[in-house]
Amino acid sequence: MDFEKLIRTIPDYPKPGIMFRDITTLLADAKGFRKAIKRMARPFEDDRIDAVAGIEARGFILGGAIADRLECGFIPIRKKGKLPGKTIGQEYTLEYGVDVIEIHEDAIAENQRILIVDDLIATGGTAEAAVKLLHRTGAKVAGATFIVDLPDLGGMKRLSDLGIEGHAIVAFDGH
Repeated sequence: MDFEKLIRTIPDYPKPGIMFRDITTLLADAKGFRKAIKRMARPFEDDRIDAVAGIEARGFILGGAIADRLECGFIPIRKKGKLPGKTIGQEYTLEYGVDVIEIHEDAIAENQRILIVDDLIATGGTAEAAVKLLHRTGAKVAGATFIVDLPDLGGMKRLSDLGIEGHAIVAFDGH
């Protein structure tokens, strides 16, 4: 399947010079969506995954489907202040400032094997924060899977430097 053709590119969004890779067009294509989930889950099918941790917001859509396919639980990684119970958070640096992601304090038992899922990896800042957050719970990060990798921005290398195996089903040059 040619996933690149199912992903719409929107130039100059959210600012000039950025080529936004919009996966909503892939999600709208039933066959493409199903095949994308299959490809994202494939490297982990023979691994014991206890839960998928999906990063807000597209990681929820993909992560839920991958958790179903891998027959495991799902844990939402949300932006600060969005979860109702006691949480633990992890700060990470944005281009202009700092943000925080959180999970419920009791979402993960020690030594559980967790798969991180999101739609896209660019610089890897959010994915790195997710790894650090999960490690703080005592979880073992089994890997990370994405639809899109922007290799020029170095996110996969950043994960690799943390000892995390990352997979993406398509890569686009540039930003």
